[in-house]
Amino acid sequence: MAQEKRQASAQTSKRPAAETKSHRLVLQVNSNDAATMNLALNNAMNVAQYYKDAGEKVEIEVVTFGPGLHMLREDTSPVKARVKEITLSTPAISFKACGNTQENMKKAENKEISLISDVSVVKSGVVRVMELQERGWTYVRP
Repeated sequence: MAQEKRQASAQTSKRPAAETKSHRLVLQVNSNDAATMNLALNNAMNVAQYYKDAGEKVEIEVVTFGPGLHMLREDTSPVKARVKEITLSTPAISFKACGNTQENMKKAENKEISLISDVSVVKSGVVRVMELQERGWTYVRP
């Protein structure tokens, strides 16, 4: 009987494709702290895996601004290898860099600020977070 219950719950945990809900998460990174960056990446990967296992769709954006832009910089990112691996292996997760921050860093450092490949630039990271929340995305700041 216990085995029958386990099988029934396993079968009902995956919804038919027509019933699947789409989930959307925005993770904010605004700190130049490797532990915070790794926590954001762990959160993103855990959420992506959870919904993949549940047979449900999920979109995850990691939005960086201020000192958090270092997460996506080619020259200073302490998590560059992980970001590159995630962009290749997990299409549900995307990375956005604040264009305002990039421009301010360019002026302050008097050099071009190169970003990790497959990272997109948005005009304002804060505005991006606001707009996603206004569209119903769930916001988390690790």
